[in-house]
Amino acid sequence: MKAAVLFKTGEPLRVIDNLVAPTLIRGQIKVDIIYTGLCHSQLMEAKGLRGEDKYLPHLLGHEAVAKVKEIGPQVSKVAIGDIVVLGWIKGEGIDAPGGIYTYNDIKINAGSVTTFSEESIVSENRVVKLPEGMPLQLAILLGCALPTGAGLVLNQLKPKEDTNIAIFGLGGIGLSALITTTLFKPNKLIAVDIEPEKLELAKALGATHCFNANSPTYLEEIKELTSGGCDYTVEAGGTCRSIEAAFEVTKEQGGECIFASHPKEGEKISLEPHAFHRGKKISGSWGGNSYPDSDIPKLVNLYKEHNLPLDKLLSASYSLDDINNALNDLDERKITRALISINPQLDPINNS
Repeated sequence: MKAAVLFKTGEPLRVIDNLVAPTLIRGQIKVDIIYTGLCHSQLMEAKGLRGEDKYLPHLLGHEAVAKVKEIGPQVSKVAIGDIVVLGWIKGEGIDAPGGIYTYNDIKINAGSVTTFSEESIVSENRVVKLPEGMPLQLAILLGCALPTGAGLVLNQLKPKEDTNIAIFGLGGIGLSALITTTLFKPNKLIAVDIEPEKLELAKALGATHCFNANSPTYLEEIKELTSGGCDYTVEAGGTCRSIEAAFEVTKEQGGECIFASHPKEGEKISLEPHAFHRGKKISGSWGGNSYPDSDIPKLVNLYKEHNLPLDKLLSASYSLDDINNALNDLDERKITRALISINPQLDPINNS
């Protein structure tokens, strides 16, 4: 099968045509990948920004929609032919290891879920059957962006109505959080990014105020706008500075900041200690505290009930052969979320 493999960090992925999959073992599922997404986690892995990579060469990708092709021993969660969401957050089922593939007698490692290939062997607990009612192209967002971005709002912040909320970083996670936040009817919904196009998109999606983080005065302007600070801040910008900035504009006496990004390995954030005495709070988010088996159906229902404009999160479509162009466009902030089309003929919409 065709797959994109990371052989060496800092170099482009190699798209190969003759990757061989192993026989399934207990708890493993083989799927045909229909569409996959691309987020900064893969970009950081490819660039070597997540520390030493001990598993090279290996496959990448952790969010996709796929069709079940084969099930291994003791798998009971899905059946052959099911359309499923693949994601990195653990859910119900057996926690199986990833497959060990071969390429010209070279061992190619894979985690419990990988998606940059025509087929993939995944763990039963990284698979959820896709509920009806969401187009398959949008459903890739259920593997990472929505559980994390929407999840940290629904499961962690749980904001009250008529409050001031700021979203820092308008990638897939940040925009998912912003779209979800509109359901809580905030007083002021503030969007922060360095790309004018993303700020315009945020405004169209419901942001009441937008600020370019390249402005030297934007933090003071946010604090003035909110009479001292925001009730809630969500950080998804991916840098230490964006985490620090989100915390800075969080109000004292009860304001809460949650960050979902992970900056370069080894970097550290710097926060004013006395701010905690003044009542500010900050915490991280591991996948929005989501549990895929219960949260994915909830997210699909929210999409249907509120007609959420999730299509605005997908900026461009690429083939598997163009995976490095997609990574470069993400690195250069040209796109929000990429759609990698691998087996589109398996999408019923394309065959109707």
